[in-house]
Amino acid sequence: MINSGKLAGRTVFITGASRGIGKAIALKVARDGANVVIAAKTAEPHPKLPGTIYTACKEVEEAGGKGLACVVDVRDELQVRKAVEEAVKRFGGIDILINNASAINLTPTAQTDMKRYDLMHNINTRGTFLVSKECLPYLQKSNHAHILNLSPPLNMNPLWFKNHVAYTMAKYGMSMCVLGMHEEFRPYNIGVNALWPRTAIQTAAIEMLTGTESAKYNRKPEIMADAAYAILTKDPKTTTGNFFVDDDVLREHGVTDFDQYCVDPAYKDQLMPDFFLDEAAAVPPSDGRPSLATPKTQGGGKIAPIFQAIEKNLSPTTVQQTQAVFQFVVTGDESGKWFVDLKNGNGSCGQGEAPSTPDATLTMDSKNFFEMFTGKIKPATAFMMGKLKINGNMQKALKLDKLMGSLKSKL
Repeated sequence: MINSGKLAGRTVFITGASRGIGKAIALKVARDGANVVIAAKTAEPHPKLPGTIYTACKEVEEAGGKGLACVVDVRDELQVRKAVEEAVKRFGGIDILINNASAINLTPTAQTDMKRYDLMHNINTRGTFLVSKECLPYLQKSNHAHILNLSPPLNMNPLWFKNHVAYTMAKYGMSMCVLGMHEEFRPYNIGVNALWPRTAIQTAAIEMLTGTESAKYNRKPEIMADAAYAILTKDPKTTTGNFFVDDDVLREHGVTDFDQYCVDPAYKDQLMPDFFLDEAAAVPPSDGRPSLATPKTQGGGKIAPIFQAIEKNLSPTTVQQTQAVFQFVVTGDESGKWFVDLKNGNGSCGQGEAPSTPDATLTMDSKNFFEMFTGKIKPATAFMMGKLKINGNMQKALKLDKLMGSLKSKL
Protein backbone atom coordinates (compact mmCIF):
# COMPACT_ATOMS: atom_id res chain seq x y z
CA MET A 1 0.00 0.00 0.00
CA ILE A 2 1.45 3.34 -1.11
CA ASN A 3 2.09 6.02 1.52
CA SER A 4 -0.09 9.12 1.23
CA GLY A 5 1.80 11.50 3.53
CA LYS A 6 -1.26 11.91 5.78
CA LEU A 7 0.73 11.14 8.93
CA ALA A 8 3.52 13.65 8.28
CA GLY A 9 4.38 15.42 11.53
CA ARG A 10 2.14 13.16 13.61
CA THR A 11 3.63 11.52 16.70
CA VAL A 12 3.17 7.76 16.89
CA PHE A 13 3.97 5.95 20.16
CA ILE A 14 4.55 2.21 19.55
CA THR A 15 5.17 -0.38 22.26
CA GLY A 16 7.32 -3.39 21.41
CA ALA A 17 8.63 -1.67 18.30
CA SER A 18 12.23 -2.89 18.29
CA ARG A 19 11.38 -5.78 15.94
CA GLY A 20 8.59 -7.65 14.19
CA ILE A 21 5.18 -6.14 13.54
CA GLY A 22 5.85 -3.13 15.78
CA LYS A 23 8.95 -2.17 13.83
CA ALA A 24 7.22 -2.74 10.50
CA ILE A 25 4.48 -0.28 11.54
CA ALA A 26 7.14 2.17 12.75
CA LEU A 27 8.87 2.12 9.37
CA LYS A 28 5.58 2.46 7.50
CA VAL A 29 4.51 5.63 9.32
CA ALA A 30 8.08 6.95 9.18
CA ARG A 31 7.86 6.99 5.38
CA ASP A 32 5.13 9.61 5.80
CA GLY A 33 7.50 11.74 7.86
CA ALA A 34 5.94 10.86 11.22
CA ASN A 35 7.62 11.17 14.60
CA VAL A 36 8.00 7.65 15.98
CA VAL A 37 8.55 6.69 19.62
CA ILE A 38 10.17 3.24 19.84
CA ALA A 39 9.07 2.09 23.31
CA ALA A 40 10.50 -1.36 24.06
CA LYS A 41 12.75 -3.23 26.50
CA THR A 42 15.62 -4.19 24.20
CA ALA A 43 18.35 -1.62 24.76
CA GLU A 44 21.21 -4.13 24.39
CA PRO A 45 21.50 -6.72 21.58
CA HIS A 46 19.72 -9.97 22.42
CA PRO A 47 21.73 -13.17 21.85
CA LYS A 48 18.91 -14.78 19.87
CA LEU A 49 16.71 -11.93 18.64
CA PRO A 50 17.62 -9.19 16.16
CA GLY A 51 17.38 -5.46 16.78
CA THR A 52 17.32 -2.96 19.64
CA ILE A 53 15.37 0.23 20.23
CA TYR A 54 18.36 2.15 18.88
CA THR A 55 18.74 0.17 15.64
CA ALA A 56 14.99 0.49 15.08
CA CYS A 57 15.19 4.23 15.72
CA LYS A 58 18.00 4.54 13.18
CA GLU A 59 15.91 2.70 10.57
CA VAL A 60 12.99 5.03 11.29
CA GLU A 61 15.15 8.07 10.57
CA GLU A 62 16.59 6.48 7.44
CA ALA A 63 12.99 5.90 6.26
CA GLY A 64 12.21 9.62 6.56
CA GLY A 65 10.77 9.95 10.06
CA LYS A 66 12.04 11.32 13.34
CA GLY A 67 12.77 8.72 16.00
CA LEU A 68 12.93 8.60 19.77
CA ALA A 69 14.19 5.43 21.49
CA CYS A 70 12.80 4.84 24.99
CA VAL A 71 13.59 1.92 27.26
CA VAL A 72 10.14 0.77 28.33
CA ASP A 73 8.86 -2.30 30.11
CA VAL A 74 5.09 -1.80 29.82
CA ARG A 75 4.68 -3.46 33.22
CA ASP A 76 6.54 -0.56 34.86
CA GLU A 77 4.32 2.45 35.48
CA LEU A 78 7.22 4.83 36.01
CA GLN A 79 9.01 3.77 32.82
CA VAL A 80 5.83 4.22 30.79
CA ARG A 81 5.13 7.64 32.27
CA LYS A 82 8.72 8.76 31.68
CA ALA A 83 8.61 7.65 28.03
CA VAL A 84 5.32 9.46 27.43
CA GLU A 85 6.76 12.62 28.99
CA GLU A 86 9.91 12.34 26.86
CA ALA A 87 7.79 11.95 23.72
CA VAL A 88 5.72 15.02 24.56
CA LYS A 89 8.82 17.04 25.40
CA ARG A 90 10.51 16.06 22.11
CA PHE A 91 7.57 16.21 19.73
CA GLY A 92 4.97 18.37 21.48
CA GLY A 93 2.29 15.73 21.95
CA ILE A 94 1.05 12.25 21.00
CA ASP A 95 -1.42 11.61 18.18
CA ILE A 96 -1.39 7.84 17.81
CA LEU A 97 -0.76 4.94 20.18
CA ILE A 98 -0.03 1.42 18.95
CA ASN A 99 -0.33 -1.19 21.71
CA ASN A 100 1.80 -3.92 20.16
CA ALA A 101 3.83 -5.29 23.10
CA SER A 102 2.67 -8.80 23.95
CA ALA A 103 3.71 -12.07 25.57
CA ILE A 104 2.65 -15.57 24.52
CA ASN A 105 2.76 -18.96 26.21
CA LEU A 106 0.59 -21.68 24.68
CA THR A 107 0.12 -24.07 27.56
CA PRO A 108 -2.95 -25.70 29.13
CA THR A 109 -3.95 -24.85 32.67
CA ALA A 110 -1.94 -27.54 34.50
CA GLN A 111 1.25 -26.66 32.63
CA THR A 112 0.92 -22.87 33.04
CA ASP A 113 3.05 -21.68 35.95
CA MET A 114 1.85 -18.50 37.59
CA LYS A 115 5.00 -16.59 36.67
CA ARG A 116 4.12 -17.05 32.98
CA TYR A 117 0.46 -16.29 33.68
CA ASP A 118 1.38 -13.02 35.39
CA LEU A 119 3.81 -12.12 32.60
CA MET A 120 1.13 -12.45 29.91
CA HIS A 121 -1.52 -10.57 31.85
CA ASN A 122 0.84 -7.83 33.02
CA ILE A 123 2.18 -7.18 29.50
CA ASN A 124 -0.88 -7.83 27.36
CA THR A 125 -3.85 -6.60 29.38
CA ARG A 126 -2.36 -4.40 32.11
CA GLY A 127 0.32 -2.97 29.82
CA THR A 128 -2.21 -1.99 27.18
CA PHE A 129 -4.45 -0.36 29.80
CA LEU A 130 -1.54 1.46 31.44
CA VAL A 131 0.00 2.89 28.27
CA SER A 132 -3.43 3.97 27.00
CA LYS A 133 -4.15 5.67 30.33
CA GLU A 134 -0.82 7.56 30.33
CA CYS A 135 -1.21 8.69 26.70
CA LEU A 136 -4.85 9.71 27.10
CA PRO A 137 -4.31 13.35 28.23
CA TYR A 138 -2.24 14.03 25.11
CA LEU A 139 -4.48 12.07 22.73
CA GLN A 140 -7.36 14.25 23.94
CA LYS A 141 -5.50 17.30 22.63
CA SER A 142 -4.87 15.84 19.16
CA ASN A 143 -7.15 16.45 16.19
CA HIS A 144 -6.26 13.03 14.76
CA ALA A 145 -6.11 10.68 17.75
CA HIS A 146 -6.01 6.91 17.35
CA ILE A 147 -5.36 3.94 19.61
CA LEU A 148 -4.73 0.68 17.77
CA ASN A 149 -4.35 -2.56 19.73
CA LEU A 150 -2.78 -5.60 18.10
CA SER A 151 -5.41 -7.97 19.47
CA PRO A 152 -8.07 -10.35 18.13
CA PRO A 153 -11.83 -10.14 17.70
CA LEU A 154 -13.63 -11.25 20.85
CA ASN A 155 -14.65 -14.79 19.91
CA MET A 156 -16.36 -16.90 22.60
CA ASN A 157 -15.86 -20.20 20.75
CA PRO A 158 -14.43 -22.59 23.42
CA LEU A 159 -11.95 -23.83 20.79
CA TRP A 160 -9.85 -20.73 21.40
CA PHE A 161 -9.83 -21.21 25.18
CA LYS A 162 -9.44 -24.92 25.82
CA ASN A 163 -5.78 -25.33 24.81
CA HIS A 164 -4.31 -22.10 26.24
CA VAL A 165 -6.88 -20.36 28.38
CA ALA A 166 -4.32 -18.12 30.12
CA TYR A 167 -3.00 -16.70 26.83
CA THR A 168 -6.49 -16.25 25.41
CA MET A 169 -7.62 -14.35 28.50
CA ALA A 170 -4.57 -12.07 28.26
CA LYS A 171 -5.08 -11.27 24.56
CA TYR A 172 -8.82 -10.82 25.00
CA GLY A 173 -8.01 -8.35 27.78
CA MET A 174 -6.42 -6.15 25.12
CA SER A 175 -9.53 -6.52 22.99
CA MET A 176 -11.79 -5.66 25.91
CA CYS A 177 -9.84 -2.41 26.22
CA VAL A 178 -10.94 -1.66 22.66
CA LEU A 179 -14.53 -2.57 23.44
CA GLY A 180 -14.68 -0.27 26.46
CA MET A 181 -12.36 2.57 25.50
CA HIS A 182 -13.81 3.21 22.06
CA GLU A 183 -17.10 4.15 23.71
CA GLU A 184 -15.50 5.88 26.69
CA PHE A 185 -13.22 7.99 24.49
CA ARG A 186 -15.81 8.77 21.82
CA PRO A 187 -16.52 12.25 23.26
CA TYR A 188 -12.84 13.08 22.76
CA ASN A 189 -12.92 11.98 19.08
CA ILE A 190 -10.31 9.27 19.76
CA GLY A 191 -10.64 6.28 17.47
CA VAL A 192 -9.95 2.99 19.29
CA ASN A 193 -9.65 -0.14 17.17
CA ALA A 194 -8.06 -3.59 17.08
CA LEU A 195 -6.10 -5.24 14.27
CA TRP A 196 -5.36 -8.95 13.91
CA PRO A 197 -3.74 -11.08 11.19
CA ARG A 198 -5.63 -13.74 9.27
CA THR A 199 -2.50 -15.85 8.94
CA ALA A 200 0.63 -16.40 11.00
CA ILE A 201 3.11 -13.55 10.63
CA GLN A 202 6.83 -14.27 10.46
CA THR A 203 8.16 -12.78 13.67
CA ALA A 204 10.60 -13.85 16.37
CA ALA A 205 7.68 -15.03 18.50
CA ILE A 206 6.29 -17.31 15.78
CA GLU A 207 9.77 -18.59 14.99
CA MET A 208 10.30 -19.56 18.62
CA LEU A 209 6.93 -21.35 18.63
CA THR A 210 7.11 -23.20 15.34
CA GLY A 211 10.77 -23.08 14.26
CA THR A 212 12.46 -21.57 11.23
CA GLU A 213 11.13 -24.22 8.86
CA SER A 214 7.58 -22.88 9.24
CA ALA A 215 8.52 -19.48 7.76
CA LYS A 216 7.40 -20.41 4.26
CA TYR A 217 3.83 -20.82 5.54
CA ASN A 218 3.72 -17.28 6.98
CA ARG A 219 3.14 -13.78 5.76
CA LYS A 220 5.54 -10.88 6.30
CA PRO A 221 4.97 -8.23 9.01
CA GLU A 222 4.47 -5.68 6.22
CA ILE A 223 0.88 -6.83 5.69
CA MET A 224 0.06 -5.75 9.23
CA ALA A 225 1.96 -2.49 8.77
CA ASP A 226 0.03 -1.65 5.60
CA ALA A 227 -3.30 -2.54 7.26
CA ALA A 228 -2.44 -0.45 10.32
CA TYR A 229 -1.53 2.49 8.09
CA ALA A 230 -4.89 2.22 6.29
CA ILE A 231 -6.71 2.39 9.63
CA LEU A 232 -4.59 5.18 11.10
CA THR A 233 -5.09 7.47 8.11
CA LYS A 234 -8.89 7.30 8.52
CA ASP A 235 -10.95 9.86 10.43
CA PRO A 236 -10.90 8.72 14.09
CA LYS A 237 -14.34 10.22 14.68
CA THR A 238 -15.91 7.71 12.30
CA THR A 239 -13.45 4.81 12.57
CA THR A 240 -13.72 3.42 16.07
CA GLY A 241 -14.79 0.26 17.87
CA ASN A 242 -13.75 -2.08 15.06
CA PHE A 243 -11.99 -5.45 15.21
CA PHE A 244 -10.17 -5.41 11.89
CA VAL A 245 -8.47 -8.34 10.10
CA ASP A 246 -5.43 -7.36 8.04
CA ASP A 247 -6.30 -8.64 4.56
CA ASP A 248 -9.94 -7.50 4.86
CA VAL A 249 -8.72 -3.95 5.53
CA LEU A 250 -6.36 -4.01 2.54
CA ARG A 251 -8.94 -5.55 0.24
CA GLU A 252 -11.31 -2.70 1.07
CA HIS A 253 -8.50 -0.30 0.08
CA GLY A 254 -8.09 -1.89 -3.32
CA VAL A 255 -5.19 -4.24 -2.65
CA THR A 256 -5.42 -7.33 -4.87
CA ASP A 257 -1.87 -8.66 -4.81
CA PHE A 258 -1.45 -10.61 -1.57
CA ASP A 259 1.43 -12.69 -2.92
CA GLN A 260 3.71 -9.73 -2.13
CA TYR A 261 3.15 -10.37 1.56
CA CYS A 262 4.04 -14.08 1.51
CA VAL A 263 7.41 -15.12 2.87
CA ASP A 264 7.40 -17.67 0.03
CA PRO A 265 4.69 -17.08 -2.63
CA ALA A 266 5.00 -20.72 -3.70
CA TYR A 267 3.16 -21.59 -0.48
CA LYS A 268 0.44 -18.94 -0.75
CA ASP A 269 -2.28 -21.61 -0.63
CA GLN A 270 -0.83 -23.32 2.44
CA LEU A 271 -0.57 -20.39 4.83
CA MET A 272 -0.93 -21.09 8.55
CA PRO A 273 -4.09 -19.55 10.02
CA ASP A 274 -3.69 -17.44 13.11
CA PHE A 275 -5.66 -17.92 16.31
CA PHE A 276 -9.18 -16.74 17.12
CA LEU A 277 -10.66 -16.62 13.58
CA ASP A 278 -13.20 -19.40 13.10
CA GLU A 279 -13.36 -18.94 9.35
CA ALA A 280 -9.77 -20.16 9.17
CA ALA A 281 -11.17 -23.69 9.17
CA ALA A 282 -13.58 -23.04 6.30
CA VAL A 283 -12.99 -22.84 2.55
CA PRO A 284 -12.83 -19.10 1.73
CA PRO A 285 -14.25 -17.45 -1.38
CA SER A 286 -11.98 -17.08 -4.41
CA ASP A 287 -11.25 -13.42 -3.72
CA GLY A 288 -7.54 -13.48 -3.04
CA ARG A 289 -7.66 -14.91 0.45
CA PRO A 290 -5.31 -17.80 1.23
CA SER A 291 -6.69 -21.31 1.26
CA LEU A 292 -6.86 -22.30 4.91
CA ALA A 293 -9.21 -25.23 4.50
CA THR A 294 -8.86 -28.44 6.46
CA PRO A 295 -9.67 -31.50 4.30
CA LYS A 296 -12.39 -33.89 5.33
CA THR A 297 -11.34 -36.99 7.23
CA GLN A 298 -10.54 -40.14 5.31
CA GLY A 299 -12.32 -42.72 7.43
CA GLY A 300 -11.04 -45.31 9.89
CA GLY A 301 -8.41 -48.04 9.93
CA LYS A 302 -5.52 -45.89 8.73
CA ILE A 303 -3.45 -45.06 11.78
CA ALA A 304 -1.53 -48.34 12.12
CA PRO A 305 -0.47 -48.33 8.42
CA ILE A 306 1.05 -44.88 8.95
CA PHE A 307 3.45 -46.22 11.53
CA GLN A 308 4.15 -49.30 9.42
CA ALA A 309 5.13 -46.98 6.57
CA ILE A 310 7.29 -44.91 8.90
CA GLU A 311 9.08 -48.05 10.11
CA LYS A 312 9.82 -49.15 6.54
CA ASN A 313 11.26 -45.76 5.67
CA LEU A 314 13.53 -45.20 8.65
CA SER A 315 17.12 -44.38 7.71
CA PRO A 316 20.31 -43.13 9.34
CA THR A 317 19.90 -39.92 7.33
CA THR A 318 16.45 -39.25 8.82
CA VAL A 319 17.81 -39.94 12.30
CA GLN A 320 20.75 -37.60 11.72
CA GLN A 321 18.50 -34.81 10.42
CA THR A 322 15.86 -35.08 13.15
CA GLN A 323 17.53 -36.14 16.42
CA ALA A 324 14.31 -36.49 18.38
CA VAL A 325 12.09 -39.11 20.01
CA PHE A 326 8.36 -38.61 19.47
CA GLN A 327 5.49 -40.02 21.51
CA PHE A 328 2.14 -39.98 19.70
CA VAL A 329 -1.11 -40.12 21.64
CA VAL A 330 -3.97 -40.75 19.21
CA THR A 331 -7.50 -40.16 20.51
CA GLY A 332 -10.93 -40.86 19.03
CA ASP A 333 -11.98 -43.86 16.95
CA GLU A 334 -8.46 -45.30 16.58
CA SER A 335 -7.06 -44.37 19.96
CA GLY A 336 -3.68 -45.66 21.06
CA LYS A 337 -0.05 -44.78 21.67
CA TRP A 338 2.84 -45.04 19.22
CA PHE A 339 6.40 -43.82 19.22
CA VAL A 340 9.01 -42.90 16.62
CA ASP A 341 12.64 -42.81 17.71
CA LEU A 342 14.66 -40.66 15.34
CA LYS A 343 17.54 -40.13 17.73
CA ASN A 344 19.12 -43.49 18.49
CA GLY A 345 20.85 -45.96 16.15
CA ASN A 346 19.07 -46.33 12.81
CA GLY A 347 15.76 -45.30 14.35
CA SER A 348 12.79 -47.34 15.53
CA CYS A 349 9.02 -47.21 15.52
CA GLY A 350 6.30 -49.13 17.33
CA GLN A 351 3.14 -49.20 19.39
CA GLY A 352 3.14 -48.23 23.06
CA GLU A 353 5.41 -46.05 25.17
CA ALA A 354 8.65 -44.66 23.72
CA PRO A 355 11.71 -46.65 24.92
CA SER A 356 13.41 -43.44 26.07
CA THR A 357 12.15 -40.08 27.29
CA PRO A 358 10.39 -38.38 24.37
CA ASP A 359 11.51 -34.95 23.23
CA ALA A 360 7.93 -34.17 22.29
CA THR A 361 4.54 -35.75 22.93
CA LEU A 362 1.95 -35.06 20.24
CA THR A 363 -1.75 -35.58 20.93
CA MET A 364 -4.25 -35.57 18.10
CA ASP A 365 -7.65 -37.02 17.22
CA SER A 366 -7.45 -39.94 14.80
CA LYS A 367 -9.76 -38.25 12.29
CA ASN A 368 -7.14 -35.50 11.79
CA PHE A 369 -4.06 -37.67 12.24
CA PHE A 370 -4.14 -39.24 8.79
CA GLU A 371 -4.53 -35.82 7.18
CA MET A 372 -1.40 -34.57 8.91
CA PHE A 373 0.75 -37.59 8.09
CA THR A 374 -0.19 -37.51 4.42
CA GLY A 375 0.74 -33.85 4.11
CA LYS A 376 -2.79 -32.51 3.73
CA ILE A 377 -2.43 -30.34 6.80
CA LYS A 378 0.88 -29.06 8.13
CA PRO A 379 1.85 -29.77 11.76
CA ALA A 380 2.27 -26.05 12.40
CA THR A 381 -1.19 -25.36 10.95
CA ALA A 382 -2.74 -28.17 13.01
CA PHE A 383 -1.09 -26.75 16.11
CA MET A 384 -2.20 -23.16 15.40
CA MET A 385 -5.78 -24.37 14.89
CA GLY A 386 -5.81 -26.35 18.12
CA LYS A 387 -6.03 -29.72 16.38
CA LEU A 388 -2.59 -30.78 17.60
CA LYS A 389 -1.36 -30.53 21.18
CA ILE A 390 2.39 -30.55 21.77
CA ASN A 391 4.14 -31.08 25.07
CA GLY A 392 7.91 -30.81 25.12
CA ASN A 393 10.20 -29.45 22.42
CA MET A 394 7.83 -27.77 20.00
CA GLN A 395 10.43 -26.98 17.34
CA LYS A 396 11.51 -30.61 17.13
CA ALA A 397 7.88 -31.68 16.90
CA LEU A 398 7.32 -29.39 13.96
CA LYS A 399 10.26 -30.92 12.09
CA LEU A 400 7.89 -33.73 11.13
CA ASP A 401 7.24 -32.07 7.76
CA LYS A 402 10.21 -33.90 6.21
CA LEU A 403 9.14 -37.26 7.58
CA MET A 404 5.60 -36.78 6.31
CA GLY A 405 6.87 -35.75 2.89
CA SER A 406 8.54 -39.13 2.49
CA LEU A 407 5.26 -40.92 3.24
CA LYS A 408 2.99 -39.22 0.71
CA SER A 409 3.65 -41.72 -2.07
CA LYS A 410 3.46 -44.71 0.22
CA LEU A 411 0.08 -44.25 1.87
